[in-house]
Amino acid sequence: MLIWIIFAAMTGAAVFALLWPLGRGRTASFADAADAASLYRDQLAEIDRDLGRRLIGPQEAEAARAEAARRLLRAAGNETGPAAETESSLRRRRASSALALSCVPLLALVVYGAYGSPAQPDLPLAARLKSAPDQQDFSVALARIEAHLAANPTDARGWAVIAPVYLRQGRAEDAARAFGNAVRFGEPDAELLAGQGEAQILAAGGVVTADARESLSRAVARDPKNARARYFLAIGKEQDGDAAGAAEALRALIADAPGEAGWLSMVRDRLARLDGETARGAIAALPAQDQQAAIRGMVEGLAARLAQGGGSLDEWTRLIRSQTVLGNRAEAKAALMTARGRLAGDASALSQLDTLASEIGLKDAAP
Repeated sequence: MLIWIIFAAMTGAAVFALLWPLGRGRTASFADAADAASLYRDQLAEIDRDLGRRLIGPQEAEAARAEAARRLLRAAGNETGPAAETESSLRRRRASSALALSCVPLLALVVYGAYGSPAQPDLPLAARLKSAPDQQDFSVALARIEAHLAANPTDARGWAVIAPVYLRQGRAEDAARAFGNAVRFGEPDAELLAGQGEAQILAAGGVVTADARESLSRAVARDPKNARARYFLAIGKEQDGDAAGAAEALRALIADAPGEAGWLSMVRDRLARLDGETARGAIAALPAQDQQAAIRGMVEGLAARLAQGGGSLDEWTRLIRSQTVLGNRAEAKAALMTARGRLAGDASALSQLDTLASEIGLKDAAP
């Protein structure tokens, strides 16, 4: 009810603002006419006084009276029908007033009916939280789950539902706590333990902490094929300085992965970087006369692996650059052409290969 009283007051204020200037003109016009008539009557009285004092003669007084009378008659005519308020102007003013009184409220109702929600009742948060889940937006659904967990802190299923949501939102600490509650109050399955380990790593800024390592190890103990837990354990080995162990763990993960796994490319890229770092470290430890042969062997091994199929943009780029550095321009051009064919469906990769070709002087190898 209060909202309608506010709307009525606002409409009345708008109508008053329109009618106020229309109502002021008439009063000012009649006031001016009355003042003129009073002035002319004062002039007639002054003529009589001047005649009585013999300041003017009878003829001059009669002429002055006639002139003042004509002015008085004109002023009296203005009082009965002032020029500023003719019949036509009066009709226009009344029409404008009626238009303002009717159109402003009508226009407000039409606009509100078109763009507002007059039939929608007020729905507080508590009522929205009780509505059907498929009619809620994401934030309301999340608030509903959080409210439920606040009242039922031992609901493992609720914690298991909200934990991945927190993880996707970047709320790593909340996700770690939610995964921990899901594990504590429910069945600690491998996926929950792996999620807890990932959240703990993200909360620590990407460091595989001791707590995260424990969660991941428990996940692998329950499911030896859990890819997420195995991947982060390999990262932990890399952070501990065991690059060879990390590479071995990633190779085993790739070997056990299903062919359609979407995370395979990420794991392969990580393994390629580790292999490169391991090879560079091993080559640096060799005597100077053996380093060149080791480099050639590494490049040939990469070329042989890529010749079997696949290969990421990073691997092809590394092979093309290495062949160029070794002076094998023919092999570099062949690798560039093969890379273009393998990555033909990736416009960004093709653009980067063109840039690489221009940078190392293989532009003539462009298709």
